[in-house]
Amino acid sequence: MKIGIIGLPNSGKTTIYNALTRSNIETGAFSTGQMDIHTAVVNVPDPRVDALTAMFKPRKMIYAQVTYSDISGLAKGGTVAGPLLNAIAANDVLMLVARSFADEDVAHPDNRIDPARDLVAIETEFILNDMSVIENRLVRLAAQKSRGSILERQKMEIEEALLQRLAGVLEEERPLREADISEEERKLLGGFGLLSLKSLLRVINGGDDDDESVFADLLDDNTFFLRGRLEAEIAQMDPEEATEFLADFGIEEPGLNRAIRRCYNLLGVQSFFTVGEDEVRAWTVRNGAPAPEAAGVIHSDLQKGFIRAETIAYADLMAAGSMAEARKVGKLRLEGKEYPVQDGDILNIRFNL
Repeated sequence: MKIGIIGLPNSGKTTIYNALTRSNIETGAFSTGQMDIHTAVVNVPDPRVDALTAMFKPRKMIYAQVTYSDISGLAKGGTVAGPLLNAIAANDVLMLVARSFADEDVAHPDNRIDPARDLVAIETEFILNDMSVIENRLVRLAAQKSRGSILERQKMEIEEALLQRLAGVLEEERPLREADISEEERKLLGGFGLLSLKSLLRVINGGDDDDESVFADLLDDNTFFLRGRLEAEIAQMDPEEATEFLADFGIEEPGLNRAIRRCYNLLGVQSFFTVGEDEVRAWTVRNGAPAPEAAGVIHSDLQKGFIRAETIAYADLMAAGSMAEARKVGKLRLEGKEYPVQDGDILNIRFNL
């Protein structure tokens, strides 16, 4: 999973990046306005991996991972094109940072702090950017569709109809993520870099003493509050000290955990596990994926030669205390190709090529 952190200049994107990745990238007082990218790979916190490791004592344990990119260079009224467009479009989720903290030494580009306005401003930029992309493509299609083979012209007509429908959505000032788009149509749109089609998670970046309740009208399943500078400082502490500081400031769970969980929910993905003497490992697959698809996440050969999946729920294994006892009490089961993998399933794939 790739998560791109974006926002207006001086919104504290790099501070949020440091908080979510435990990085220590220096943050300047003022944004340069130039494109720059910092990238970090982060383990997905999952106590189930720790518990399974304690049970099986493997040679190594591997958490699922996400990649964060801190992308600068976005500006209100600016053009999202070229390398900046490519950098933003390469992500599965866009994390949009809106500033709510006050700091006399860091000027807001609009000279007034208003996170609700900033969120709308950037989403509007994405809609306008997508309108331009679609309009340009429709112009090219109009010039090309009278040429080529019958099959090529049919494909262009299908594309044209789709783009005209999406243009209508954008004209209503709605992001494309709200449109009804099939998986086949998404594949067709894959190379266009449509920003409003991306899953979007919003972060209200507050000061150390800011009260989350002040922003209650902005918060929802896809928008959460984070005291960026405070959590970036806590992220540099050892775990025991960090736990104490989080409690002192009334923060029940680190932002790192909350952000990843919300991204999982946004994308509709879940974790399953493989276990053994060599390794205990967490894998990511879409919710409800059939067992062969989960096998393919491990290795393409497992999907091609899939026969059965020996399966047990994490909770059942923990209750049994060992795989041998789970087998003895009948909690291990064999599932076929139609089985929808559940969050926390432990799979052993049987296959033959």
